[in-house]
Amino acid sequence: MLLVAHNVCYKEQNSSFLYKIDYIMPKPATILYPSSARALLALGRRMKDARLRRRFSAETVAARAGITRQTLTKIESGAASVTMGNYFQVLVVLGLDKDMNSVASDDVLGRRLQDAELPQRQRAPRRTAAQMKEDAAALSDGASELDPTTAISPLGDDKKGE
Repeated sequence: MLLVAHNVCYKEQNSSFLYKIDYIMPKPATILYPSSARALLALGRRMKDARLRRRFSAETVAARAGITRQTLTKIESGAASVTMGNYFQVLVVLGLDKDMNSVASDDVLGRRLQDAELPQRQRAPRRTAAQMKEDAAALSDGASELDPTTAISPLGDDKKGE
């Protein structure tokens, strides 16, 4: 038997005493933009209206969706803490799951970006340690072969030690 008190989980052992299993971390609150919160609230209201039009009780819909009545109440009030899977299960029970096929089906902005073929950043190929040593050796050999009396003008004319 498990007992949860003050965010600590205890397990019964030998039916006489409890030992501490672990702290249960509270779930962080989901923070939404105001427009998203309004949209979720409107979705919940529409789902409740659909349930009432079908004359389903909250208990019936919750049982068919495999959730508790409290979770259904949260869904119908537009709570962001409820999983999308639970929202979808209620839509299935109400026969509204086919409407989900239209979500993001016509991605106008995505298609414009795809059509614009914006250049993708390319990474240079990875170099091995041996290749880096060869490059370093070539640079050090090349530096010793430079003639210090040779100067290169900005116009590209070579001038010898003037």
